[in-house]
Amino acid sequence: MSDDSFFREVEEELRSDRIQGFWERYKYIIISAAVLIVLATAGYRFWEYYSRSLAADSGDAFIAAVELSNDGQHEEAIAALNELVEQGSGEYPALAKIRLAAEYAKNGDSASGVEAFDAIANDAGFDQTLRNVARLRAGLLLVDNGTYDEVRDRLEQMAGDTGAFRHSAREGLGLSAWKHGELEDSHRWFTAIMEDGESPQGVRQRAAMMLELLAGRGINGPQSETG
Repeated sequence: MSDDSFFREVEEELRSDRIQGFWERYKYIIISAAVLIVLATAGYRFWEYYSRSLAADSGDAFIAAVELSNDGQHEEAIAALNELVEQGSGEYPALAKIRLAAEYAKNGDSASGVEAFDAIANDAGFDQTLRNVARLRAGLLLVDNGTYDEVRDRLEQMAGDTGAFRHSAREGLGLSAWKHGELEDSHRWFTAIMEDGESPQGVRQRAAMMLELLAGRGINGPQSETG
């Protein structure tokens, strides 16, 4: 036997002894840790299944509430959505809040609809896009039922040059300004729609019509404001 082989055998024996000693010393800790890992994995899998089950139940409840609304049973739909807000799982309580706000408005309760949309718009727990949609919906509801200042409080910040909802926000602002006799402001908002190359065709057509109505009242742009 060569010296290299002898030393390798001695090293392997020593390593085996160390492993055996390590196992004898820590085997219960190792076994306990392994058991905990298995239990934790099993618990996580059970929680995943339980959460999916709850979310599926909430999804069914949400669809049922929407069907009630589509069938004209608005009071029943509102009750079902309120229950889902309180007891639902996953993303469905948030979806139920948004649908609930729309349901109030559809049922003729604009004040409750605005209040519900405002609550969503001011809730940092919602995605920013959903908050903007809620703010837009509140502002548009107020075009028919609120003051120009109330509409402007909600929509003006969304009417800038790059806002995703700027076209609808500008139209709402223009209509509200028209209703409340703020004709120069109305002209400004409808002109902004016409000057925006990305304005949808339908919005552009309605803006052109409103600008014709404003022209009939002598409002033709900046020169009309300065006399």
